[in-house]
Amino acid sequence: MKYVVVSGGVISGIGKGVLASSTGMLLKTLGLKVTSIKIDPYMNLDAGTMSPLEHGECFVLNDGGETDLDLGNYERYLGVTLTKDHNITTGKVYSHVIAKERRGDYLGKTVQVVPHLTNAIQDWIERVSRIPVDDSAMEPDVCIIELGGTVGDIESAPFVEALRQFQFRVGRENFALIHVSLVPVIHGEQKTKPTQAAIKDLRSLGLTPDMIACRCSETLDKPTIEKIAMFCHVGPEQVVNVHDVASTYHVPLLLLEQRMIDYLAERLKLSDISLNVEDKQRGDKLLARWRRLTTSIDESFETVKIALVGKYINLKDSYLSVIKALEHSSMRCQKKLEIVWVDASYLEPQANEADKQHFHKAWKDVSSADGILVPGGFGTRGTEGMISAAKWARENNVPYLGVCLGLQIATIEFVRNVLNIEGATSSEFYPETPEDKQVVVYMPEIDKENMGGTMRLGLRPTTFQHDTEWSKIRKLYGNAATVEERHRHRYEINPKLIPELEKKGLMFVGRDDTGQRCEIFELKNHPYYVATQYHPEYMSKVLDPSQPFLGLVAASAGVLQDFLAEESIRAAQVKADF
Repeated sequence: MKYVVVSGGVISGIGKGVLASSTGMLLKTLGLKVTSIKIDPYMNLDAGTMSPLEHGECFVLNDGGETDLDLGNYERYLGVTLTKDHNITTGKVYSHVIAKERRGDYLGKTVQVVPHLTNAIQDWIERVSRIPVDDSAMEPDVCIIELGGTVGDIESAPFVEALRQFQFRVGRENFALIHVSLVPVIHGEQKTKPTQAAIKDLRSLGLTPDMIACRCSETLDKPTIEKIAMFCHVGPEQVVNVHDVASTYHVPLLLLEQRMIDYLAERLKLSDISLNVEDKQRGDKLLARWRRLTTSIDESFETVKIALVGKYINLKDSYLSVIKALEHSSMRCQKKLEIVWVDASYLEPQANEADKQHFHKAWKDVSSADGILVPGGFGTRGTEGMISAAKWARENNVPYLGVCLGLQIATIEFVRNVLNIEGATSSEFYPETPEDKQVVVYMPEIDKENMGGTMRLGLRPTTFQHDTEWSKIRKLYGNAATVEERHRHRYEINPKLIPELEKKGLMFVGRDDTGQRCEIFELKNHPYYVATQYHPEYMSKVLDPSQPFLGLVAASAGVLQDFLAEESIRAAQVKADF
């Protein structure tokens, strides 16, 4: 097993996740099987109870693990399926060690950070890195480990020490470290001192970088690279210039141009790993597809404008998987994506003059968009604005996609304005609402006391109902009978209302395996009015976009019929082959 550790210095949010994902993707182009681990030095057991405005989105895995958003990057770039154990947090490790101490596993010894905690971290890495994560069901060849936070922070100290020891446990030829640092440009001059200081701190902790990835807004000058190499005790070929590019999808090719993989192949003796012809061909095809992808980005000129009506728009990372799913779909449609960020609260009538300006701008953005997306969320803030956006899309034949809360919102709007049930709402927003007006209800099996890890989580099947051959979303799924997607919710549509809703044309085309729980609705006689209770964005891949998102972007760009015809042909071919 080969290990590539990606750490960061100077500032957080420097792009370690993209660099780790890009490095892993390039290693896959060699035909290698790659996995990833993310280390988060916070005390939380997982990201499930953390505010999206503080930490960004909570990413959900097949096994129901609520993890850091970077695991989404790994899955999207590498085409792998990770587990909750691929996200290591301080809370998880301490809980593990304390549980062992309570059982008496340490035989009465004084339990300390070194060696007990650091050994537990190393054991965890070795165990999880060998879990198969792709269709081959074989043990990976390489594991990318991203150390979250900034080296030098007190929170990450136990993990840095564990990795210092780990390099000796696995051997030099099996361990490489890439350190990501910032090279700011001040008054036109590229400053290297922050990087020099970061590398000095790293060395003082016992870790020596094999490569230094320098983030900069512009291409590094040759003297800058040489200066970093000299003062950081590395060769110029070990300094990688990660300057701003057209999109994050260009980063792998940027690294490839600078021969990063050639260096890692030599440093880690990757040629010693036995690969067959099929492995190498698969790697070559991956690289060719990635090159075509970036070319299509550069050659896309027609714009498709999607209004994202949400409640956490002050931190765009709160909707990272949604953004990526839209990007994947727009690249597939060969359109330039423009996301218009609309705070749902501003769509509600405003009391003062200052807020009225926000109100008019928000409605201008919604009414001029090619498509409207209402993503997931919690709480009452902005929900009336979301309901208004769903109503606009329904009445004006504007393509609409609702995800989780977006499905519930659109159903409430339909009940109020088509079934004419005044005051219809969700028991999440107003728990005291009379039962006959509760469109959205608490799922009966959900724990109402404990918040962490108690929602309906992870991969679940959705079965398309009979007589849904007309359904656009089903056609996008290749006319499949059943699809599997990831869930994260506590509330659901009140099953008692479904017959009345379907009489008026709001068809619940997809339900759970019991046939009772609503998973997908689609409005008949509309260009594209679809919503899902699950989160399709979690399973969208760079080279394989999520079907509901692809439908939204294609409908918004006026090319949905082309994609429906394409999927019908492909489904027919699969059936014939079978």
